[in-house]
Amino acid sequence: MNNKRAAPIGVFDSGVGGLSVLRAVRRLLPDEEIIFLADQAHVPYGPRPLQQVRAFSDAITRYLLDRGAKLIVVACNTASAAALHYLRETFPQTPFVGMEPAVKPAAEYTQSGVVGVLATPATFQGELYASVLERFAQDVIVLQDTCPGLVEQIEKGELDSDETRTILKAALAPMIARGVDRVVMGCTHYPFVIPLIEEIVGPDVGVIDPAPAVARQVARILDSHGLRADSTSESGRGTVACLTSGNPHRLRRLLPRLIGESCQVENVRWVDGVLR
Repeated sequence: MNNKRAAPIGVFDSGVGGLSVLRAVRRLLPDEEIIFLADQAHVPYGPRPLQQVRAFSDAITRYLLDRGAKLIVVACNTASAAALHYLRETFPQTPFVGMEPAVKPAAEYTQSGVVGVLATPATFQGELYASVLERFAQDVIVLQDTCPGLVEQIEKGELDSDETRTILKAALAPMIARGVDRVVMGCTHYPFVIPLIEEIVGPDVGVIDPAPAVARQVARILDSHGLRADSTSESGRGTVACLTSGNPHRLRRLLPRLIGESCQVENVRWVDGVLR
């Protein structure tokens, strides 16, 4: 059990978006070792067929399990929509935590009865999102936008550029005009531009980042399985190992800005549908 406690949490996304979840997990569970894998060779997942995203998710999960992961966070709304149920069935001994658009708190706390969701096309098309709307949003108006190009801007580290601002204004202005008072981040990339979103929507609109709730779910599952790490050092800080199927130098440069710390970045490659 001690060896299992010391094993890392695996976290993956199509790109840097999953770092918003990693950041929240680090804040809540600083003792934990984490392996983060960004599949930047295939970013963004949003426009891809769900079957293809499921195949990527399967291969990444196998890779993280080979690296000893004790729990896997699917830190990508698209991959969660495409593959979370499949992964739980395929790897029944492994605990998984996925992403679900935070429509429930938005619907609970809205005063105007109008909420907005920013997410990728695949998330909006998935059964998971449809289920969330059916369960929690029957009494509110839900406005949606896919923010074309926003993931790519965030991947480049352009969190407050004119182009990023233009994309967000195009998405948010129609929502503001219809009285939205809650906006949900339905893609893990989008929390990195929350300061810009808040500037655009103003102080009367609440912006909901699901990452803290995901981190709390990770903690609950670790505790229920007896997997929470013991303190690893006097500083009580686990390490983060970052991997990418894209450009490791670009990811390394972005880390301090996105998560407030640096780490070494290792390159992984896709070979015949398998990560090596």
